[in-house]
Amino acid sequence: MKQRFFKLLLSAVSMLMMLSHAQSQTANTPPIRILVGAPAGGTTDTMARALAQALGQQLGRTVVVENKPGAGGNLAADMVAKAPADGNTLLMSFTSHAINASLYSSLPFDPIKDFTPLTMVSTSPSILVAHPSLPVKNVADLVKLAKEKPGQLNFAIGALGSSLHLAGDSFKMKAGVFIVNIPYRGTAPAVQDVLAGQVELMFAAVGNAQAHIKAGKLKAIGVTSPKRLAAFPDVQAIGETLPGYESSAWFGLFAPGRMNPELAKRLSDAARVAIQSPEVKRRIEMEGAIPAGNSPQEFTKFVESEIVRWRTVVQYSGAKPE
Repeated sequence: MKQRFFKLLLSAVSMLMMLSHAQSQTANTPPIRILVGAPAGGTTDTMARALAQALGQQLGRTVVVENKPGAGGNLAADMVAKAPADGNTLLMSFTSHAINASLYSSLPFDPIKDFTPLTMVSTSPSILVAHPSLPVKNVADLVKLAKEKPGQLNFAIGALGSSLHLAGDSFKMKAGVFIVNIPYRGTAPAVQDVLAGQVELMFAAVGNAQAHIKAGKLKAIGVTSPKRLAAFPDVQAIGETLPGYESSAWFGLFAPGRMNPELAKRLSDAARVAIQSPEVKRRIEMEGAIPAGNSPQEFTKFVESEIVRWRTVVQYSGAKPE
C-alpha cells in the first residue's frame, strides 16, 4: 500500500514539475511583434490590431502591435528587414512598400530581397468624389469637363506619394487630362476643403467618404476597384470608362527575408485562417476594405508586380518624399 502511495506521489510531483517547466517556457517566450510604419488609429494600425489577437490564438503565442511611424513606413520596414528571420518580428505594411521602391532615390533595404511576404491581409479600393456643385455625374462627364478646362480643376491630395495621390495621377494618365494637385498635410484637412467647395475633387478611402456621400455633402463619381462596390452599386467603376484603370490600396504581412519556407508557411497559414475569422473579417469590412489572404508565393508575385506598376506612375507624377 505504501509503495503504491509513493508511486502515485512521485507521479504527481513529476506532472507538477513538467507543468511548471511548460509554464516557465511559455512565460519566457517573447511575444511576436507586428511593427506598423504608421501612427496608431490609422487604417494600417487597425488592420494589424484586428489580426494580432486571432493570429496569436492560431499560433498559441502572444502577438503585440508596435507603431513605428516615419519616412512613409520605411522606418518600421528597415527594423524588420534587419531583424532575425525567426518569426518573432513581423511587418504590417501597405501599398507604400511598393511605391517607396521608386519614390525614394535610395532605401536602407531591398523591398524584395530583404522581406518574406506572408499574405495579403486586405485590399481597400478608393472612391473619386466631387463637391456637389461640380456639374458632372460620372467619369465621362468629368473627363469631358477636364478637357474643356485644362488646369482649372483641382485634386485635393492628403499626402504626396500616397496611394490616393497616385490614384489621381493614374486617372490623369489614362484620361489624358490636366488636373492640378493641391497637397495637404493629412487626409482630414483635404476632405474638409472638398466639403467646403475650396477644392473640387479628391480620391478618398471609402471609409472616409461614405458618410459624407450618404449625407449628400459629397458626390460619388467612380470607384477605383475593377468592379462596382456592393456599398455603391450605382457608382460606376472608373475602368468602365477608362479601360484598364484600377487602383486599390492593400495591406500585407511581411517577415524578414531569408526565412525558412516551412516557418513562412506556418505563419502564413495561421494569418490566413485568422483573416477569415468572423471577428477579423468584420473589423476589416468596417474599414471599407475587403478581406484577402493568399499564399507567400502569390503575395510575392503580387508585390513584385506592384513595384513595377507604381514605378511608371511615380515617374509620371514627379512625386518626391515629404
